[in-house]
Amino acid sequence: MPIATVNPADGETIRTFDALDEQETERRIATAHRAFRSFRTTGFAERAALLHSAADLLDEDQQDIARTMTTEMGKPVKAARAEAAKCAKAMRWYADNAERLLADEHPADADVKDSGASRARVHYRPLGVVLAVMPWNFPLWQVMRFAAPALMAGNTGLLKHASNVPQTALYIEDLFTRAGFPEGCFQTLLIGSGAVESVLRDPRVAAATLTGSEPAGRAVASVAGDEVKKTVLELGGSDPYLVMPSADVEKAAATAVTARVQNNGQSCIAAKRFIVHTDVYDEFAERFTAGMRALTVGDPQEETTDVGPLSSEQGRADLEELVTDALGKGATALCGARRPDGRERGWFYEPTVLTGITPEMRIHREETFGPVATLYRVADLDEALELADDTPFGLSSNVWTRDEQEMERCVRDIDAGGVFFNGMTASHPALPFGGVKRSGYGRELAGHGIREFCNVTTVWYGPAPDAG
Repeated sequence: MPIATVNPADGETIRTFDALDEQETERRIATAHRAFRSFRTTGFAERAALLHSAADLLDEDQQDIARTMTTEMGKPVKAARAEAAKCAKAMRWYADNAERLLADEHPADADVKDSGASRARVHYRPLGVVLAVMPWNFPLWQVMRFAAPALMAGNTGLLKHASNVPQTALYIEDLFTRAGFPEGCFQTLLIGSGAVESVLRDPRVAAATLTGSEPAGRAVASVAGDEVKKTVLELGGSDPYLVMPSADVEKAAATAVTARVQNNGQSCIAAKRFIVHTDVYDEFAERFTAGMRALTVGDPQEETTDVGPLSSEQGRADLEELVTDALGKGATALCGARRPDGRERGWFYEPTVLTGITPEMRIHREETFGPVATLYRVADLDEALELADDTPFGLSSNVWTRDEQEMERCVRDIDAGGVFFNGMTASHPALPFGGVKRSGYGRELAGHGIREFCNVTTVWYGPAPDAG
């Protein structure tokens, strides 16, 4: 796709960009590698000061970058401001905690004595230049949750952002430059997806991280595997949302609305499959559907808008195909399932709740990237857990119950990277984030995330020389 800002609220192309040629891409890789050789020797205090400066600048820029993100990919502007604030918070968290997270580890002398060592330690060193291939749905947050830990660890970064958010991508490079990071520490590559392979194969690029679709993840992982380079992948999700009889159904239903339509429904960790015990199904379905109907669909630049347009015309078409397939095979729409009236321009779609889903329907197995929820009735926890795991994805999950035994069953049996009780899934800088199965591998955020792109170095000391 072309590198361009196309407003999804009206389909108008606002600005286009030329892709970098091979010569400029090569120059940027060389600059990143050269920067790493010196940046890796800086101390945590110096890096932290730079990252704090970047966070302060981001706070000052919050309103402007929020409107840029909304213009490029359509999220409500109030959500875009919250995204910018969350990024600044994560940057400060890593600035304040990286030294602790990467502190040397010291096994007990008695444990390593039989290796012949007088002592030993584990030391964390940065890997080098890390390529980040990032998506459009959280165009600032997805990048910052990689960039903040990577830079604090002493790595340098190259960003290949989604082609429909070029202005946000360029802003991020400019932000780090204004904050005082040395030249080459963080650079944006305005290149198409076809140019990613050559960058990843460059011997000066040490590793890669990707958030995006399963096909994109397969492609990057395949190249990285051929080059024997470390990767972290965060791919799709079809997160279950279980509601059991002991739940606060009113709160569960209200939270379910937000959990499904956050970011216009275009979130890997959005709850997508609502699995409800038969004892509370009718009440939940009524409250949830009413909440979805009450949402305001409209111009994402307006403060009163709850749901803006999908990011692209193709994205809406893909969503409509899943809904049409389900309805054609017997599903029922409790609300939505159509484009809103009076919105001839832009890529809007009404919040939708579908029931009567069967395994023959594509929507039962495929990820719905938009404001469409599927609602299931189950007889007990066993059936709920079986349905929760009946997906190729395993990113996160949500469970509403007050029963401690049910909680422990879910922690044990739900095959996902997270289980969130009596609330909705959200990423937080102090908690590891990632999935299993086709949702990817590796972890972002917390100590796990900053260590992903470190060389875990064993340091061994032989017997001390005899005194005298």
